[in-house]
Amino acid sequence: MEPTAFERSVPAEHIIDESLAGSVLSPFWLDDVDARRWPRYNDVQNYDLVVVGGGFAGLWTALMAKQRDASTRVALLEANQIGWAASGRNGGFCEATLTHGEVNGARRFPKELELLDRLGMQNLDEIEQTVWELGLDCDFERTGAVAVAVEPHQVEWLEEDKDAAHVKFFDEKRMQEEIASPTYLAGLWGTRDTAMVHPGKLSHELARACHEAGVDLFEDSPVLRLDSKRRGPIMVRLGTGDIRAKRVALATNAFPSLLKRYRWHTVPVYDYVLMTEPLTDAQLESIGWKNRQGVADLANQFHYYRLSKDNRILFGGYDAVYHYGGKIKPEYEDRPESHRRLASHFFTTFPQLEGIRFTHRWAGVIDTCSRFTAFFGHARGGRVAHVAGFTGLGVASTRFAANVMLDQLWGLKTERTELKMVKSLPIPFPPDPIAWMGVEVSKWAMNRADHKRGKRNFVLRTLDALGLGFDS
Repeated sequence: MEPTAFERSVPAEHIIDESLAGSVLSPFWLDDVDARRWPRYNDVQNYDLVVVGGGFAGLWTALMAKQRDASTRVALLEANQIGWAASGRNGGFCEATLTHGEVNGARRFPKELELLDRLGMQNLDEIEQTVWELGLDCDFERTGAVAVAVEPHQVEWLEEDKDAAHVKFFDEKRMQEEIASPTYLAGLWGTRDTAMVHPGKLSHELARACHEAGVDLFEDSPVLRLDSKRRGPIMVRLGTGDIRAKRVALATNAFPSLLKRYRWHTVPVYDYVLMTEPLTDAQLESIGWKNRQGVADLANQFHYYRLSKDNRILFGGYDAVYHYGGKIKPEYEDRPESHRRLASHFFTTFPQLEGIRFTHRWAGVIDTCSRFTAFFGHARGGRVAHVAGFTGLGVASTRFAANVMLDQLWGLKTERTELKMVKSLPIPFPPDPIAWMGVEVSKWAMNRADHKRGKRNFVLRTLDALGLGFDS
């Protein structure tokens, strides 16, 4: 097998050691906000809508419920802190796609792809409009993103799409002028379909907007179960009290759903991230990057990276780790081999930044489903709505999902609710040890493809045919 760009040029071990020395195990985005705390629920009340989950999906659902009808009484319940989980740990890429990219969408929803692309771009436009209208201080930048080729066969992939609308193709020389890295052979800049955002600020600004709209926000308030009869309210059971709700929206991401029927439709996969100290003017000049786009390479095991407002570089991806039993534990967040691998790949990408240090290292859990796109469920006669399965691309699509759940909960038949993507479910994962073995085999096959000029072997072709998959 052929070595990849990150194996052909490997930085010295002391460079990696020095770069990680002193880094803290904590998400930069959460450390960079002065978060308001919300009370614990300890009462017995009645609400028109109870939202379970204080990430992006839950926050958008609560906010837009009030925007649709200000008289709706809404409560949002978060087991930990607002934005604490995936919504405060991601890369801050706010992408228009609802289908985890064009290729995945064309494979799974070919008849709806044009409509899904339109709805995705409309959703991103509406997020931008909401940011300005509500004055959300979240470092929103509509920069677009560049897909970079770091292997010769990937250049051919980019050339196939260079005539698409709202893209700019860069050959090697032009790519080096745009962003300087010895690994870049070409690039394709999608100029409209991606924004950069500070996810920690966005989650807390959405909480502020919810509060100002009249939503009751509660933290440290885990929901234990839902009880209901055919008629009457749904009882939302907490250890500190109960809520009588007319409707419930479940937005718990990778954590086990309160609806048991959907618990095997996702598996929690850990993704690892590094954040540098702010670059000096000279360091930034050595790279270029004046247009501040997000960047991702085209490998199966890919990296994503971007600039923060204060010119730090976030660098994440590549490793995707599923732990046997599907557990989510704090100790899984500190994985030295993954953070060291990222540091090595960072200095392969930008050797001119030797000597820079990483201030933060962390991990987040991705709610991976077998089709890579969000799926929707319902229960209790349509009075409970559920969404999960964003598979790492939920910063923007959670807002679209919130609109779907609100349409469903109020019995509205809309363009969104009639989508096959909304009406269908992904194939569930089998229990361990089968799920664990499947993930490991998939990762092996993807790694092998990256070492064989992108050629997909029998394992990946079979997964493609069955509608299953795995993505970092």
